[in-house]
Amino acid sequence: MERFKWIPRSLHGGDQDREEDLLGEFEGSDSWSPLQRLYGFAASLVIGFAFMLLSLIVFYRPIKFGIMFTFGNILAVGSTAFLIGPVQQARLMLDPVRIYATAIYVGSAIVALVCALWIHSKMLTLIAIIIEICALVWYSLSYVPFARRMVSELFISCCDREF
Repeated sequence: MERFKWIPRSLHGGDQDREEDLLGEFEGSDSWSPLQRLYGFAASLVIGFAFMLLSLIVFYRPIKFGIMFTFGNILAVGSTAFLIGPVQQARLMLDPVRIYATAIYVGSAIVALVCALWIHSKMLTLIAIIIEICALVWYSLSYVPFARRMVSELFISCCDREF
C-alpha cells in the first residue's frame, strides 16, 4: 500500500505536507487507501471510456449519443478525483492556466446535453461534442510542460502554408 502514496503527492505538486482524502478532508480521518483510490480511478476511467465508445454505436439517436458520450467524458475527467480528491480536482480545474479550457469544456458538455435532450439536433450535438473534445485535449495539455506551445506551433506550421 505504501508504494502508491506518491500518486496524490505527485498530482498535488509534491510540496504538500498533508494529503486530502476523497472528501477533501485531511488524512487521519477514515480515508480510502491508496490502492482503493487507484482502483476507483481505473474503474471510473475505464467506464467513462466504455460509455464514450458505446455512444458511437447509437450516434444516429442524438439523445442517447449525447447523454452517453457526455456522461462518459465526465466520468473519465472526474476519475482523477479518486487520486487527489474532488476539492483539489476543482482547484486544479479552476487554476488560471486551465480556467478557459474548463469553462469551454463544461459549457460544451451542457450544450451537448441541451442539443440532445431538448433540441434533438444531430448536427448541433456533434458540433458541441467536437468542441468538448477539443477543450478536453487543450485542458489535458496544460498538465504537460510546453505541450500547449508545441501543439500551437505545430498547428500554425501545418495551417500556415503558401501554395
